[in-house]
Amino acid sequence: MRRRAAAISTFVCLGLLLTSCAGAGETQDTPTETPTKTAQATPAPAPSVEEMTAQYASVRADTMTLEQKVASMFIVRAPGVDGAAWQAAVSSRGLGGLILMGENIPATPEELAALTGGVASEDGLAPLIAVDEEGGDVTRLPYDGFAGADTLAAEPETATLDAFTGRAALLHDAGISVNFGVVADVTADPTSFIFSRALGPDAASASPKVAAAVAGEKGRVFSTLKHFPGHGESTGDSHTSVPQIDVDLNGWRVRDAPPFEAGIDGGAELVMFGHLAYTPVDPQPASLSSTWHAVLRDELGFTGVTVTDDMGMLEATGLPEYANPGENAIRAVAAGNDLLLYVTPGDIDATISAVVGAVEAGRIDPAVIDDAVERDLELRRTLWLRQHPDVAF
Repeated sequence: MRRRAAAISTFVCLGLLLTSCAGAGETQDTPTETPTKTAQATPAPAPSVEEMTAQYASVRADTMTLEQKVASMFIVRAPGVDGAAWQAAVSSRGLGGLILMGENIPATPEELAALTGGVASEDGLAPLIAVDEEGGDVTRLPYDGFAGADTLAAEPETATLDAFTGRAALLHDAGISVNFGVVADVTADPTSFIFSRALGPDAASASPKVAAAVAGEKGRVFSTLKHFPGHGESTGDSHTSVPQIDVDLNGWRVRDAPPFEAGIDGGAELVMFGHLAYTPVDPQPASLSSTWHAVLRDELGFTGVTVTDDMGMLEATGLPEYANPGENAIRAVAAGNDLLLYVTPGDIDATISAVVGAVEAGRIDPAVIDDAVERDLELRRTLWLRQHPDVAF
């Protein structure tokens, strides 16, 4: 069912005629006329910015065609450092935004800011400009000298707060609005590819640092928790395989859920789904699993935007069931992802058309698209308002 902002109305109370009564044992020879009182109208509280943003997104979504809605759910990489190509990648199809990789980062923050500043969407909405900037092993910006998890895991949480505060300021000044940079995975296994990127070896140590990272980014860039439901349970690398994890839901709740809960409670705006399978819960990758999306929404209470890990990683596994990019996108949208991420976009028009066709054929409920698009538009509207502080709303 489509989410709708609550209607905001002003109700005027009717005046009541109050009749004075004689006290006990008193008599009056002639009736006296009772003065009337009119109750003061109680104005309804002014709508919050969040309520108005939700209403804006709902109304805006109603003006979009199905193809426009689906296209707005895609985040892709544009080539090189060509500002015109970046703008064309977004505006030619009405995409949700861009992801920047190493090849997209020029020599100075000022040059990067000039490039990102040249990318615009329709009036009233800003495109999302995203990057994987964890620090440490995953650093796209060569001028990011702030600590990453490889050192922060052994330091107090104040160090994480300081590092992500500085990193967020750097990204904000460079025109980047989304950081896919808060790793909520936990593992104590040094052979795991995620080990040096995790903020702690277990939930107890990682959770406060995940919360600190989100706090450091708050108000500067949108925070993303990854890789839900947790990559630390496997040594396998989801860039080349779909790791199979023999952990049930109860085990996950104890060992893997707490850092994500901490980040969600701290206000993270996005959660990234990993291409990994907790087989006792769902044999499908979590990124394609409606079961895991329901756990995130219903059990952890997340109301923000969900995004897949790079969809090209599924094809890179070489598994025949993930060889068709259009089918992968259909399954990802049907599962409940609000944004689909493409580092190597391929034929993005064909992929968009595949999702549109799936909606028209009844494979995807149109309400799923509407819910996703409204959440995405709320995020982009919030960003636009931050970029235009002179606008009352």
